[in-house]
Amino acid sequence: MDYFIKDQNLTEDNLKDDLFKDSMCLAIHNKVMRKVAVKEMDKIIHKTIMNDDNPSYHAERVERYEFASALLRQAARNLDRDFISEEVAKKMVKVFIGDRFISSRKERLTDVHRQYKEKYGEYPPKFLVLSPGKACNLECDGCYASSGPSATEKLDFETTRRIISEARDILGIRFITISGGEPFIYTSGGKHVTDLFEEFSDMFFLVHTNGTLITKELAQKLADLGNVTPAISLEGYEKETDERRGKGVYAKIMKAMENLREAGVPFGISVMATSSNTDLLLEDKFYNHYFNEQGATYMWQFQMMPLGRAKNKTGLLVSPEQRISLYKKWEKLLAEDHYPVADFWNSATLTGGCMAFGRWNGYFYINWDGNIMPCVFVPYYVDNIKKLYAEGKTLADGLRSAFFKNGRQWQKDYGFGRKYKENVMMPCPFRDHYKDFKNLIITPDAKGENDEAEAALQDARYEELLNNYDEELQNLSLRIFEEKYVLRMVDVSYK
Repeated sequence: MDYFIKDQNLTEDNLKDDLFKDSMCLAIHNKVMRKVAVKEMDKIIHKTIMNDDNPSYHAERVERYEFASALLRQAARNLDRDFISEEVAKKMVKVFIGDRFISSRKERLTDVHRQYKEKYGEYPPKFLVLSPGKACNLECDGCYASSGPSATEKLDFETTRRIISEARDILGIRFITISGGEPFIYTSGGKHVTDLFEEFSDMFFLVHTNGTLITKELAQKLADLGNVTPAISLEGYEKETDERRGKGVYAKIMKAMENLREAGVPFGISVMATSSNTDLLLEDKFYNHYFNEQGATYMWQFQMMPLGRAKNKTGLLVSPEQRISLYKKWEKLLAEDHYPVADFWNSATLTGGCMAFGRWNGYFYINWDGNIMPCVFVPYYVDNIKKLYAEGKTLADGLRSAFFKNGRQWQKDYGFGRKYKENVMMPCPFRDHYKDFKNLIITPDAKGENDEAEAALQDARYEELLNNYDEELQNLSLRIFEEKYVLRMVDVSYK
């Protein structure tokens, strides 16, 4: 690979950085050399992840590499098919990679991260999920956000703009997930959500959308911006999607994907797993359809949580047995099929465990009312961003409550940042350890996001449901965890 090397006096780390960047440039611009460049990039990613200085089980590192490798391969396939434009690919590289591709956590830190650590005693989160508006053109059965056409709650544009600005300038965040409601409905003061993407061109945005509003014109706008990827929600195929989202929605989603492919905008799939569609999600043809035929670049899976309108639909919850089946399917999808799929609960090894509560390399959530919550699926808050701003405070102050600190302490006690962890197949302190959430994390000043969330805290049947689920899942998953992660601990050097 001598044609990659520019300066023979470079250090090994700098040489690796330049090799990666040059390989990526070749992969984007030179279709003939793309396979060679991708192979070189894959080797560097493997070495980087397997030698990362973050403590973890060996199997965790393998899964992180498999996901990163699958994402690289799928992106390259979509570049080959012109489903991703070169301009969008270049913008993604600029935002995500920057000037260097480095493995050391200390080297990845910026001055903003260090200033935050000096002031607060810990490093800031890596990204933020923001729902600027609750309104949605659909009213899906079991929506965790209880969104719909009649919802009027939203943050004004200037507040939304300030949140994103402070996330970048105070917390060092470069990646924002926009959720809702339906994000492409959001307008305020004559401004559209795309105005945020345009202003913050040095950041990258993932938009969770139902896809029905992605016209040819909007797809081209996203391509011109180059720093946005839509993650389109669906339940399966036409039958499953239209049953939950409304007749004709699936056809609109297919048209949206066509528009995005033609414009060269990478998009993903966001799937809500329920007890009724788990069998479908265990079939190879589902993933072949969306990755190979529709050109998705990535896929997120979220298991239905008993929140919002779904609180009384507990029969749709993925059972512990189904969750284990989905975990085993995920293993195969990464290792054998090379599809970049991540399950919010089953894939916690990709992130070192629970990401919530604003922990280092994790995230937190702000909704349309300005409530600052640990996670999209933990609907409780202490602080409100509008109130903090009125008091002369900043976004960072919203991460300092005892509620958030308790959550971060739980994560540390469970194993985040340690080589030896508790059961990594049960990472969520709310979904998988509800007793701990009630007894160790939530504080008396925490309030529910809505009436349903508030009532759930006092509901003995709800608590019994989650506790029984947790106990059964522990019994089913513990042996797999011990055999795969604990007993296979190896210390291998890839240098």
